[in-house]
Amino acid sequence: MRSHRFLVPLAALTAAAVFTGFATRNQPSAAQTGNATEYVIASKEEIRHDMSAYTQGLFFHDGVLYESTGQYGASSFRKVDPATGKVLRTEVLPPDFFGEGSCVFDGRAYILTWYEGKCLVYDIATFTKLAEFQYQGQGWGLTTDGKSLIMSDGSSTLTFRDPLTFLEQRTLEVRDGGRNVQYINELEYINGEIWANIYGLDEIYIIDPVSGNVTGKVDCRGLLDSRYRTSAVDVFNGIAWNPADGSLYLTGKYWPRMYKVTIKTK
Repeated sequence: MRSHRFLVPLAALTAAAVFTGFATRNQPSAAQTGNATEYVIASKEEIRHDMSAYTQGLFFHDGVLYESTGQYGASSFRKVDPATGKVLRTEVLPPDFFGEGSCVFDGRAYILTWYEGKCLVYDIATFTKLAEFQYQGQGWGLTTDGKSLIMSDGSSTLTFRDPLTFLEQRTLEVRDGGRNVQYINELEYINGEIWANIYGLDEIYIIDPVSGNVTGKVDCRGLLDSRYRTSAVDVFNGIAWNPADGSLYLTGKYWPRMYKVTIKTK
């Protein structure tokens, strides 16, 4: 299974200039254009990544990297050593659940599912399951601004949710140069802005959480070295920012490497 967006479910900086399917199943053919600041990768440090991981969510907590992975029968939640890429702990999700985006809030890890309409909640210290919330529609990406959970569903709309109930608080329409941005996927909240992977593109969009306007774009083409590109490698997906040191980590689905990167204006 190469790409979950085409599967039928089995069940039914800007802190500085440099940083240390909904209606259809077609991928976007090119990035939308607007008046966003353009960034490129300035440097990258290569780290091993479990190439069996169909990366869906990636985030830091207390200096440790956490990752949620997808595919029916292979979805999991993992604790990862960011220095070596070694998987330190794994919680296997039920085989009829397709794991999606994830984040941490107040010591609790939240993990979306694709078609199952459930958000799984675990104690991040013990990996003990604490709760299960229901929602309508698809689950794709998840992050938090420290007050609300922010969720994508593959459309141009982000939904802000209450961490205690998972109920919808408000929605945000994401626009780039006046046009809606479709296929918003993996999310990360960095220095007051939402960073989003656009499914099928080697690019990150930086979004104003109040207006929904795209204020920046990070060109990630060529991030994965060509020697690692095989028929097994899938799309770019995975953004993790470590607030402790301002480091930024990027990877992709079934990628054998992840990268600690810095960026600069183009």
